[in-house]
Amino acid sequence: MRPPAPAVLGLLLLTLLSPGEATKKPTPCKRCRELVDKFNQQRRTFGGGNTAWEEKTLSKYEFSEVRLLEIMEGLCGPSDFECNQLLEEHEGLLETWWLKKKYPDLFEWFCVKTLKVCCAPGTYGPDCLACQGGSERPCSGNGHCSGDGSRQGDGSCQCHPGYRGPLCADCMDACDESCKTCTGPTNRDCGQCEVGWAREDDACVDVDECTAEPAPCEEQQYCENLNGSFVCQECDSTCVGCTGEGPGQCKECLPGYSKESGQCADIDECSLAERPCLRRNENCYNTPGSFVCVCPRASGGRGHLCADGAGGGR
Repeated sequence: MRPPAPAVLGLLLLTLLSPGEATKKPTPCKRCRELVDKFNQQRRTFGGGNTAWEEKTLSKYEFSEVRLLEIMEGLCGPSDFECNQLLEEHEGLLETWWLKKKYPDLFEWFCVKTLKVCCAPGTYGPDCLACQGGSERPCSGNGHCSGDGSRQGDGSCQCHPGYRGPLCADCMDACDESCKTCTGPTNRDCGQCEVGWAREDDACVDVDECTAEPAPCEEQQYCENLNGSFVCQECDSTCVGCTGEGPGQCKECLPGYSKESGQCADIDECSLAERPCLRRNENCYNTPGSFVCVCPRASGGRGHLCADGAGGGR
């Protein structure tokens, strides 16, 4: 069916190539796949300009021997030696596939099952064995199976960057901080959650230890949640119990302090209408949370004006 001229021309051009170029031959599987891809592409490139004619005759023409001949003629360029050689060797098989119409997938029938130069995806080697990790998801989806889809290779895994192990299931330094083990870089790729993290909606999320009962911190402390952990911080010195940092987070105020604008502030006892220092001429001095009463020194040799010498506060 095919004229020999293109193949002869292709062979002549091949002999003109340098030795290095001539030795770079594609694998049998690659050659077969390329031929099938060209065949399928040619099948899709047909049509007429008359819509009525197309509706009546195109479906018959599409699967006719005439159409097959047109496809064959357009498959290989005159200088494509590899394509022409493969086509001339197996033209009869392509005709068989075309006429029987029992095998919808040309690649599977022609390259995998008939010529046996390729394997189905996820398999490798002369016997098309399953790749490491299984043919459905070779190398855990994190690597390439050696010889995948061909009759070559050994089925071992060549891991993508960030993964390691015979099945590429172990992360190197790519795990999210929430993961103890992982198959990818996010918190949804954890095989096991780290301590302080828990699985929720198929992801490892931080456990808020501060909401636990009983509370993890002492009465004069507040809990601050961290990623994967928590820390207990001391309450402000004005607080009796607190929910956070500063005088504005006090549950109650210490004696000597009162709430002002939402914060525990010192009470100036010395400015109260009812003075806290009771002895005559005592001086009142405010202190944080308290006050002191001090008798002045005697002057003019008249002795102390505070009979007991000094006063006191809280």
